[in-house]
Amino acid sequence: MMDLSSGPAIAAMIGAIVLTATAGDVLLASAMRSVGDLDRIKEASGLQGAIWAVVSESRFLGGVAFMALSFFSLLFSLSHADVSLIAPAAGSLTFVSNAVAARWVLHENVDRRRWLAAVFVCCGVALLKH
Repeated sequence: MMDLSSGPAIAAMIGAIVLTATAGDVLLASAMRSVGDLDRIKEASGLQGAIWAVVSESRFLGGVAFMALSFFSLLFSLSHADVSLIAPAAGSLTFVSNAVAARWVLHENVDRRRWLAAVFVCCGVALLKH
């Protein structure tokens, strides 16, 4: 049986959190762009129409599912490793992976300042490891 408090196991747990959170964020952003302006939908179709526009979008449902997986991955990780490592590493690396996904999946303009911030985040995560 694998030691779940070992370095590789903790890295895998953090990776699971980051990948599922990023997938959830990307799917939710894509869904909401597809749905459009909720204020306009609410004006035209009421609150129920706006809610239906969101929940009937399949990418929204996929995003919610991935966010739930991320949450349960976090819970599992916290039962095997210190919160002082898991939370900052997962949060920081999710910031980095979201910048990458925003650029190459959602085709957003990620400026130089955000890339520099992502590099600093990676340096901070490296410091946590040692």
